[in-house]
Amino acid sequence: MGNVYIIGTLDVAQLAFILFFIFFVGLVLYLNRESRREGYPLEHEQTGRIEPVESFFDWDKKVFDLPHDRGIYIPEDVPRDELSKVENIPAKQSFGGGGAPWVPTGDPLADGMGPAAWTPREDYPDLTFDGALRIVPLADSHDIKIADHDDNPVGLPVYGADKQLAGTVSDVWVDQSEHIIRYLEVTTGSGKQVLVPMPFAAVQGTGFLGGFTPLRDDKQALIDVTALRADQFDAVPTIATPGQITRREEDRIMGYFGGGYMYATPERSQPWL
Repeated sequence: MGNVYIIGTLDVAQLAFILFFIFFVGLVLYLNRESRREGYPLEHEQTGRIEPVESFFDWDKKVFDLPHDRGIYIPEDVPRDELSKVENIPAKQSFGGGGAPWVPTGDPLADGMGPAAWTPREDYPDLTFDGALRIVPLADSHDIKIADHDDNPVGLPVYGADKQLAGTVSDVWVDQSEHIIRYLEVTTGSGKQVLVPMPFAAVQGTGFLGGFTPLRDDKQALIDVTALRADQFDAVPTIATPGQITRREEDRIMGYFGGGYMYATPERSQPWL
C-alpha cells in the first residue's frame, strides 16, 4: 500500500477535516454578516437597546429595487417604530429574568401584546402584477362575483364569542390576485364599519350554533366570529382610506382578531391545566 501522508504526519483525512472546518467557520461568519445586511440588528432582549453597528459583521447595505416605480428599500435605513420598543409596551414581566413572560397592564388587544402583536409594515397597499389594488371591495374588483351556488354574506348578522349580535355584513372585500374573499366589512351596532378577516369568520347555514338561538327568528344563515366579544368590534383598527387597505393596517387588524383568542375573555388567558 502506498504512503498516504502529504507532509510529515498530515494525511488526506486530516487535510479534508481542516478544509471542512475552515469552510464551516467561514459559512457561519458569512451568514451572520448577511443577516445584518438584511435588517436584523443585535438587540438586547429586555431593554431593546441596539448594539453598535460598527463591527466585523457589517458589510455594505443591501438595496432592494421596489416594483411599480416605488424607488429603493434599504432595511437598515428604516427608522424603528417607537411603539415597538420594549420599554414603551404597557406590560410588566411576571418575574425578574431574561426569559420571564410579559403580562399586559392595559388593553392587550389595542396594545399589541402576545398573539395580538403586529409588525409596523409599510403603510402601502398590496398591488397586483399590473399595479392595481390587490384587495378591494367586491364592487371595485375586475368582474369578481360570488358564485351562483353560494349565498351572498352581505346582510347576514355577525355574532361574537359571547353569542351577542355584533353587527351586520355590509360588504365583501376580495383578493384580485387569488380570487378569494379576504375580509367581510361589518357595520356594528354603533354604525362603525370594520373589516373582519375571512379566516376568523365561520358561515353557519342554520339558525342554531352550539345550543344558542340567534336574535333572528327566521333561522337564516349567520356569521360566527368567536375571536372577539360583540362589544369589542367597535375597537377593531380601521382603515384610513375608503376602498383600500395597507399592509400595516392588515397586520394590525389580523393581530387584533388573533389576540382575541387569548385576551377576549378572562378565561382564555388562564392556564389550561
